[in-house]
Amino acid sequence: PPLHMIFTGNPGTGKTSIARKMGELLKAVGMLPTDNVIEVDRNQMVGKYMGETPKLVNALCDRAMGGVLFIDEAYTLYESDGSSGDKYGKEAIEALMKRMEDDRGKFVVIAAGYRKEMEMFMQVNPGLDSRFTHRLNIEDYTEKELVEIFKALVRKKQYILSEMAEGVLMERVRDLYANKTRNFGNAREIRKMFDATIQQLSMRVSMIPPSRLTQRDYQVIEAQDIAM
Repeated sequence: PPLHMIFTGNPGTGKTSIARKMGELLKAVGMLPTDNVIEVDRNQMVGKYMGETPKLVNALCDRAMGGVLFIDEAYTLYESDGSSGDKYGKEAIEALMKRMEDDRGKFVVIAAGYRKEMEMFMQVNPGLDSRFTHRLNIEDYTEKELVEIFKALVRKKQYILSEMAEGVLMERVRDLYANKTRNFGNAREIRKMFDATIQQLSMRVSMIPPSRLTQRDYQVIEAQDIAM
C-alpha cells in the first residue's frame, strides 16, 4: 500500500535525519527494496519555463524509485502571488501526484516543512491531502535535550567537558532557549555553538607555550571556551 508521509516541525528538529532513518527502516522490514533517500527542494523540482517542471519531477521520482523521495520545505512548491498563483509550482505538484498514483507502493514520498505552512500546502490541490497517509509533527527540543545534544557532540569528537564548563553550558543554553524565535534552529544552533566552542578552545591552547602543552590541554573544554 502507499505509505507517503508528512513531517512537520521547526528547523533543526531532525526531519531530514528521520527521513534517512525511515529509508533504512522501510528496507529492513521489506516494504522497500532499497534504503536510498533522494533529498530535494523546490529548486530541483520546478523549472524556469512551461513544460520543464514535469520532466524534472519525473526524473527525480525515477531516481527515488524503490526508495524515498524527501522534499524539504515542500510548501515552497506553491508560492502564490495572490492573483494567478504559482503555475510552475502547480505543475510540480500535479506531476508528483501523478507519479504517486501511477507508482503506488513502489516508492515513498516524505514532504517536510513548518507545521502551519504544510497544513496550508495540503489545501493547494484537492487530491494532495489524501495522497499522504501518515503524519509526524516533531516538537522543539527542550533545554535539557539541547544540553544533551552538546554533550553528545563532545563525546563523539572525543573532547572532555570540565565541571565548570558544564555549568556555563547550561546557562548559555538557557539564555538561547529563552530568546528563541519561530526560526530557532534547535540542534542546528547547538552544532554551531559546539563548533564555535572548539574554535575558542583552539585559540586558547595556541597561547600556551609548547613546552607546557599536554594532551589534556587539547581535549578539555573549559568554561571560557563555551561560545555565546
